[in-house]
Amino acid sequence: MEFLSSINTMLTSQLGPFGPIIVVGVLGLFMILIVVAMMLNQPEDPLKKLKRAQAAPQKNKVERERLRQAGRNEQLEKFATFLEPKNVEELSAVQLKLAQAGYQSKDAVRLFHFMQFALGIAGLLAGLFYVLVLNSDVVFTTQQLAMYTIGPGGAGYMLPKYWVTRRVEERKTKITEGFPDALDMMLVCVEAGQSLDQSIIRVARELRASYPQLADEFDIVSYEMKAGKDKPTVLRDLGTRCGVQDVSSFVTVMIQSQTFGTSIAEALRVYAGEMRDKRVMRAEEAANKLPTKMTLATMMLTVPPLLVILVGPSIHNISQMGQ
Repeated sequence: MEFLSSINTMLTSQLGPFGPIIVVGVLGLFMILIVVAMMLNQPEDPLKKLKRAQAAPQKNKVERERLRQAGRNEQLEKFATFLEPKNVEELSAVQLKLAQAGYQSKDAVRLFHFMQFALGIAGLLAGLFYVLVLNSDVVFTTQQLAMYTIGPGGAGYMLPKYWVTRRVEERKTKITEGFPDALDMMLVCVEAGQSLDQSIIRVARELRASYPQLADEFDIVSYEMKAGKDKPTVLRDLGTRCGVQDVSSFVTVMIQSQTFGTSIAEALRVYAGEMRDKRVMRAEEAANKLPTKMTLATMMLTVPPLLVILVGPSIHNISQMGQ
């Protein structure tokens, strides 16, 4: 007990009243990192190898599963239990969010949660380094310790979510800007005699240089159609992945045109005209907002110099008369 009391006294004198808690937290973090490293380097269980060798009748099923899981990160596969949400709805929501941000790989959800975990731990360690090493001679209050240690960890944990949200908004903006041009090109291709599938492939190739986000979505549509997926389902998935109202309306028009047997070219012509008008209205709306946004900046840059020019001589004359 005397030994523990001496250690407690030493930590309190060096790190303040929360010294023992800080040391316990640092040791816990190091233990977590050691356990993670051991799990990464853990060899495969021999019993699993034996079971896999005895599963010869299920060879085709295993091969299909291997092909389905191809491209996944094997290191992240070991931590799938806590790198993926257990709730199916939550997992689907995260996958949709990442797909709308342009991250459509098989490991996107795992990488997202891994980055949250890694950046959170890195921020926490950075906060502890700032408190214990860079400012070891400073006595912090409880609120300051929480702000300097937990604050960076929380910021690191939220950084991937903020990044994905920004990417989603930027991608939606790019798709909205390029969609009227894509419809015009698709209309030209359809009126030239190409089918809708061929038109989508051609439009994706032509839009690659100017609007790569929209070209990627059209490429996915063409691949799914070539794989034999139902066309209405493919188009609905396109509207869901993009998350743009214009694309969702286009999907509805195409599905209705195919269902009722109307001309796709005529439907494209009408909808492309509406999209061109809508783009002009968006440009006019942005132009009308510009004077309002510039009012504050204009006042800040114009009024102070004007006051100096007008009021300055009067103030100078008054000061001279007072002397």
